[in-house]
Amino acid sequence: MAKLYFKYGAMGSSKSAQALMTKFNYEEKDRKVWLIKPSIDTRDGSDTVYSRIGLSAKAQVISPQDDIYEMFGEKCRDADVVISDESQFFTEDQIDQLRRIVDECDIPVLCFGLRTDFLTNVFPGSRRLFEVADSITEIKTICRCGRKATVNARIGEDGQVVTSGSQVLLGGNDRYEAMCHRCWKERIARESAEK
Repeated sequence: MAKLYFKYGAMGSSKSAQALMTKFNYEEKDRKVWLIKPSIDTRDGSDTVYSRIGLSAKAQVISPQDDIYEMFGEKCRDADVVISDESQFFTEDQIDQLRRIVDECDIPVLCFGLRTDFLTNVFPGSRRLFEVADSITEIKTICRCGRKATVNARIGEDGQVVTSGSQVLLGGNDRYEAMCHRCWKERIARESAEK
């Protein structure tokens, strides 16, 4: 019986690398993979999933108005598995469409993504995955202090932690740092006191 999986972690926790390694493992066993990503994720080229360690693969780009279930039926009905990177950027309806692929087609769907934004607010796509996924796994990474990182701290051009702004601002290690909650709060307090 197929399942909907959500594998989440902070920035830099190897989510994209794990998605690409999972794709490789399926393909090595002669399984067809439908790799997808939201159109909002344009950091590394519109139709490619990249990892920080140099892995990459072409992906089907999904726009917010696309019906993933319909696209699956039209383009990839013979896929053995669906793997999604940056799943937090899908709409709640699109997460339900992925759920439908699992339920009606008996195809496993593995979603990789962030849990929360830079202010620790849950992304709508992630929230829906927490509600409907059969399996939820945290991919862990660490803060500079050595504790588990759970916050995706946005770093401004001045090197300070950003505490306001739009939920989505694309970037990698140049713009975000994974921190534990304690270090994040302490850094915000320290930087505020220095102003």
